[in-house]
Amino acid sequence: MNELSALLFLAAALRITVPYALAAMGGSLSERGGVVCLALEGIMLHGALAYVLGAWFLHDPWLALLCAVLAGMATAGLHALVTVVFRADQITCGIGLNLLAAGLTRFVLVTVFHSSSNSPRVAGLPELPLGPLASLPALGSLLATPLFLLTLLLVPVTVALLFRTPFGLRLRATGELPAASAALGLSVTGLRVTGVLACGALTGLAGAWLASEQHSFTDGMTGGRGYIAIAAMIVGKWHPAGAAAACLLFGATEAAQIALQGSGFPSPLLQALPYAVTMLALAGFIGRATPPRALGTPYDPEQA
Repeated sequence: MNELSALLFLAAALRITVPYALAAMGGSLSERGGVVCLALEGIMLHGALAYVLGAWFLHDPWLALLCAVLAGMATAGLHALVTVVFRADQITCGIGLNLLAAGLTRFVLVTVFHSSSNSPRVAGLPELPLGPLASLPALGSLLATPLFLLTLLLVPVTVALLFRTPFGLRLRATGELPAASAALGLSVTGLRVTGVLACGALTGLAGAWLASEQHSFTDGMTGGRGYIAIAAMIVGKWHPAGAAAACLLFGATEAAQIALQGSGFPSPLLQALPYAVTMLALAGFIGRATPPRALGTPYDPEQA
């Protein structure tokens, strides 16, 4: 019974970790290029709503997944346009996009589904046929979830992209010394926009996970996950694998919060537990986590 409880807890922690990890890895790509991405919350909301709209109108969860990715990239593209091309303040733009997403998703929810709280149920992503593995206690259904397996694959892929490819080297150089990158003939604007768009694609997947797991869209369903993903990215020192590992810590904390409900612990303390762990993690790592030197600094070629 204890082993089963441990497996159930592990499965719950991994399920909770997935959207955090996808968004945190996306944020790492954006910020390694020098663009602060506080808009993870809004991008995730748009991805979740796009998944539900795609599943509702197209009747295909795979096309709905594509809709979520495209919505995430469109939102990130708006962020890149305002911050990279027009060189607006990146933090202000990120907060503005989060507010825009909160209002826009509620407006679409009311307009399309005539509800201010939630959409009708839609199909989630189908499970993969795993044969004997599907019978594993607690973990079988998780391993059969295609988006979970894709997330596991995306961790080493994102690390390799950032640290083992010419594009990753150029992106990181742009986040450190954009003027030097421009002097080598690299397009600072192009690299930064690409990093932000990649962030949007991964964060759109995070939104799709939430909508697919709940089979619907609920107003404000991200519940601050984008901000915790930003904290995890900082704790992970802007490294995709480190960010994913930090997300696992936060996922385990949230799973513990759920497991402790009804155990006699005061409910307000349980609700505050994930955020308290976030603050403690930031307090412990923020002094040792050095961001890219040009992070948050718009690049103006005329002043370089």
